[in-house]
Amino acid sequence: MNTAPPMSTTPHVVVVMGVAGTGKTTIGPLLAAELGVPYAEGDDFHPPANIAKMSAGTPLDDDDRWPWLDAIGAWAHGRAGLGGVVSSSALKRVYRDRLRDGAPDAVFLHLTGDRALIEERMADRKGHFMPTALLDSQFATLQPLQADEAGVSVDVSGTPEEITRRAVAALRRLDS
Repeated sequence: MNTAPPMSTTPHVVVVMGVAGTGKTTIGPLLAAELGVPYAEGDDFHPPANIAKMSAGTPLDDDDRWPWLDAIGAWAHGRAGLGGVVSSSALKRVYRDRLRDGAPDAVFLHLTGDRALIEERMADRKGHFMPTALLDSQFATLQPLQADEAGVSVDVSGTPEEITRRAVAALRRLDS
């Protein structure tokens, strides 16, 4: 797949965002490989208390999210000018603003899709701490990217490779 020239002379840090089940953990590494940059799994930045809360079916509140977002923002800041891909639900504008506080040049790849497809994919996942019961709260919280935010939206229908190709193309258009 890696046949196109690099996205830019100074690679961006791309935050792969979206509700649970859109494929952030699948698409993120594929995108990173395509762009030739490292990938960081956003879930790895959660403190144990957050994982316990979500595993119990309890949505996180903003106080739970701030340290997590700050940790992701710090990673992204450390990759400024080098490029990278990190996953983060980043469902609210205020969360994306918090990430941009740490990494002002970050761009967002919003993975979007039909709720039924996302629920089906979530049900097929094995060993993930996010239960499908929290999907409604994810959609209720979601604030899609706004026109003044650096980023693109890509539909998650199709294979991971197809989604990744669409993502790379959309990011290249954003960069030009």
